[in-house]
Amino acid sequence: MPAILFVATVDTHVEKFHLPYLEWFKEQGWEVHVAAKGGRSLPHVDQKFDIPFERSPLKAGNVKAYRELSAVMERGAYDVIHCHTPMGGMLARLAGWKARKRGTKVLYTAHGFHFCKGAPLVNWLLYYPVEKMLARVTDCLITINSEDYRLALRRHFQAAEIAHVPGVGVQLDRFRPLGSDEKAGRRRALGLAEEGLLFFYAAEFNRNKNQQLLLHALSKVRQEPGAPTVRLALAGSGPLLPACRELAERLGIADRVDFLGYRDDVAELLPACDIAVASSFREGLPVNIMEAMASGLPVIAAENRGHHELVADGVNGYLVDANDADGFARRMEDLAADEALRRRMGEESLARVAAYSVQEVKERLGQIYARYAWV
Repeated sequence: MPAILFVATVDTHVEKFHLPYLEWFKEQGWEVHVAAKGGRSLPHVDQKFDIPFERSPLKAGNVKAYRELSAVMERGAYDVIHCHTPMGGMLARLAGWKARKRGTKVLYTAHGFHFCKGAPLVNWLLYYPVEKMLARVTDCLITINSEDYRLALRRHFQAAEIAHVPGVGVQLDRFRPLGSDEKAGRRRALGLAEEGLLFFYAAEFNRNKNQQLLLHALSKVRQEPGAPTVRLALAGSGPLLPACRELAERLGIADRVDFLGYRDDVAELLPACDIAVASSFREGLPVNIMEAMASGLPVIAAENRGHHELVADGVNGYLVDANDADGFARRMEDLAADEALRRRMGEESLARVAAYSVQEVKERLGQIYARYAWV
C-alpha cells in the first residue's frame, strides 16, 4: 500500500484546508499520515504525529521538532511527503533529504511567500535565501497565486518542477446566496442585527490582518438620512482584539461593530451579510474571499497579490490601498448606496469562484501527484 505524509506547522491548518485531499488519498487506497503540532483528531488519517513545531524559525524548539520529524520519516518509508506552511515546509524538506535518496518524492505548497512585492526587507533577508536553498531539495514547488509562480521562475528556484495550483479550493456546496427574507431569518437566528447593511470580515486579529483599517473606514462612512445603517461584523480572536475594541470605542462606532469572537460557522454567517471586506497587508490566496464570492457577495479588499488574484477592481468588488481608510470608506459608500451594483458584483463573484472549487484543485493536484506516484 503506498503511503503519504502530510506535514504542517499546526494540525488546525490541515483540518481547515486539506481534509478533502486526505479523503481523496484514502479513496485511492493510500496510507495517510499527518505530522503537525497539536492534539486534534483528524478524519481520513491512519496515523498522526504531534511534532513540536515552533512558528518562528529562530526558536530552539525546532531542533527537537526536526529530530522527531526525521525519525517519523525514517520509520514511515513514504512514497510522497507533501509539506505546507513555512516551518512545516522548511523542516520537512530538511528532514526529508535521506528519504529522497530512497526514492521518496517531496512536494511543498507555498501558501504565499513571505517575501513578495511590498514585503518588509527583513522578510527578504530571512525567508528568501531559505526558500531558494530548499527548492533544491524539492521535487515539486507548488505556488497558489500567479505572482509567487512568476517570482519562483524569475528567481530561478531550482526545484525539479514549479507548478501553479489555484489555492486549496473552496467547497462551493457549503455556500449559497440568500434571498432577503431568508437572510433576515438567518440574521435573527445568528443573533445579528436584522436591519442595516452588514459588512463582514473573518480573520485572526493580528498585525497582518489590519482590522484597524476597517474600523477607521467605518468611522468615515457618511450615513445619509433614511439610509440603512452601515454595520461591520468582525469574526475572529487574536492578540489585537482588545486594541480593536478600544479603537471602535474611541472612534465612536462601537454600536455599529459586532465583535463575534472565534466562529466555526462562517458558512452560515457569510450569506447572511451583504458585502465582504478584507484588510490584510499580505495574502497568498485567501479562502475567506473565495467563501464570500461563493456566497454571492461583492468584496472590498486591500491591495495585495492574493486579493488581486480574486477581486477584479470594479467588476466583482474593489481594491484599495491597505493604508487608505478614506478610499476604503468611499467604496463602502458606493456599495451601500447602490443595491443594483451590489447584486451585479455579487453575481460576478459567483461566476468567478467556480475556478477555485475543491474539485478544480483536486484535478490540478491529481495531475501533479500522478507525475510522482501512482494514484
